[in-house]
Amino acid sequence: MTTVGQSMSEKDVLNAVADKDVDAAQIQALLSRGAALDARDEAGRTALLVATHGNRIEVARALIEAGADVNAKDRINDSPYLYAGARGHLEILKMTLAHGADLKSTNRYGGTALIPAAERGHVDTVRTLIEAGVDVDHVNNLGWTALLEAIILSDGGKRHQQIVELLVKAGADINLADRDGVKPLQHARSRGFREIEAILVAAGAM
Repeated sequence: MTTVGQSMSEKDVLNAVADKDVDAAQIQALLSRGAALDARDEAGRTALLVATHGNRIEVARALIEAGADVNAKDRINDSPYLYAGARGHLEILKMTLAHGADLKSTNRYGGTALIPAAERGHVDTVRTLIEAGVDVDHVNNLGWTALLEAIILSDGGKRHQQIVELLVKAGADINLADRDGVKPLQHARSRGFREIEAILVAAGAM
């Protein structure tokens, strides 16, 4: 790590964030001395994305408040905003949303932050993204929406039931089929997800 007495290189902040023992105050000290905010590592990650990977909330806050780009993507099209959404890192997600997150940005699968959040059962993240205005009917490169992934790639348990309810209440198209023409209700029935089936039927799914 770079200490206050050392000369700075372009990647001082990036290197410091990679050290789990470095705290937000030390990051702020580096930034106050003019250290580069958006330098990238060999994977194309910025310091903020590295902090987001570790769900290091206060370090991420320091970087975001200093002006770090919440939409800066690495070589596999992850950004702090997209990664926080996909992994359910809710506090960092909320910070990115408050600092210009691009709701239309997509990951390497062509999906918005909402789709992997729905797949992985991150209920509060899904709620937050819906409230932020993410398109609930966006279709990714697999031909799936958040609703389809919440059924196809889930265990049909409580968390995914809640997510299906949230998506339905948010106006998701409950009859939007996948590329094979299979609709959400059919997927729920074929998997024996009776609770999700009931939610969809009550909403008028066919």
